[in-house]
Amino acid sequence: MGKVFVGHDWAEAHHDVCVIDDEGHRLAGARFPEGVEGVARFHELIASHADVPGEVAIATETDRGLFVGSLVAAGYGVLAVNPMSTSRYRERHSTSGAKSDPGDAFVLANLARTDGHNHRPIAGDSDLAEAVKVLARAHQGLIWTRQRQLNQLRSTLREFYPAALTAFPELGHRDALEVLAIAPTPAQGRRLSQSKIASALRRGGRQRRIDERTVEIQAALRAEQLTAPDLVSDAMGSAARALVAVIVELTAQIAVLETDLADHFDQHPDAEIIRSLPGLGMILGARVLAEFGDDPNRYHDAKSRKNYAGTSPIHPSLRHPPGRLGPLRPQQAPRRRLLPLGLRSPPSQPRRPRLLRPPARLGDTHHRALRALANRLVGILHGCLRHHSPYDEHTAWGHRADIAA
Repeated sequence: MGKVFVGHDWAEAHHDVCVIDDEGHRLAGARFPEGVEGVARFHELIASHADVPGEVAIATETDRGLFVGSLVAAGYGVLAVNPMSTSRYRERHSTSGAKSDPGDAFVLANLARTDGHNHRPIAGDSDLAEAVKVLARAHQGLIWTRQRQLNQLRSTLREFYPAALTAFPELGHRDALEVLAIAPTPAQGRRLSQSKIASALRRGGRQRRIDERTVEIQAALRAEQLTAPDLVSDAMGSAARALVAVIVELTAQIAVLETDLADHFDQHPDAEIIRSLPGLGMILGARVLAEFGDDPNRYHDAKSRKNYAGTSPIHPSLRHPPGRLGPLRPQQAPRRRLLPLGLRSPPSQPRRPRLLRPPARLGDTHHRALRALANRLVGILHGCLRHHSPYDEHTAWGHRADIAA
């Protein structure tokens, strides 16, 4: 038997599979249920067309889940394909725009056959690295969710309670949440005494400048302002109180996840090396490990890691507009986290003045200059992990000192 190529289109309750040979001839197609039964039937189907798992290349649109995890564990070559890429390949087979699960499975099978070398296999990361990834993404997801709730709270307060925005420029601060919890309407805010405000600040954890901050808050809440009708104000106050409660709970759960994430990351053998880079603490370091993974064979060289991070130079016609850092989370982690930290770290200071010159003098944009620095930082990280050695400033940036001299 020769090599076979499989397209896997997943859904919540079932999985569509298409099997083709190396000439593109369709060998089989089926729909399997989720769970043990589906995996067993998949293995039976593949066994009739391939002798060993190494002869099977599978293209799928996800890199996680129990079904896909079982395929990787069985030894199949599994390629994780971005759904946007699948939609482009679909246009090669049909121009009608019609979409179906079996049809997508066929498209993915042909993708694995003709362009599998252009897609990255799912990495064999350790269980600990997978656990760090789950916690890091959940932690980041809750932070994004909290920010959305804060934005909604700000929008609500702007409509009926502008004094609160004057008193609390940072709504996510514990001072703001504690005071808004007891006074979610303008009328209640005006009636707050200094003792109640001070008690709320203490419950929020404030230990300094309590009296001074109390006077500032009371003055802002009692300042003259436009008011909505009482019924409308009370209704919006109930909505604001609910949002505050949600934000408080999200903050508490973020702290719990942060503790679990730090505990898991600290157990990883690469944690000390990653944290040795300037600016990478426990949480940011864990995110970098989560998105890069720890499979030693995943990146052949520093260039491969830079490509995965999205920091490598690309042709101007393919470059993202300023401010857009790419749609994928793996691109966000190294570039969005490592880059700003690198700008504040001592080793990058010799490069910083050049980065911050007006773009016209360099013929370059500030965004592209930042990308170049991020590219360098990812390369340094790759070298440290490859050689199992902590970050060393002279090794990483010694060439710049020689140039400056």
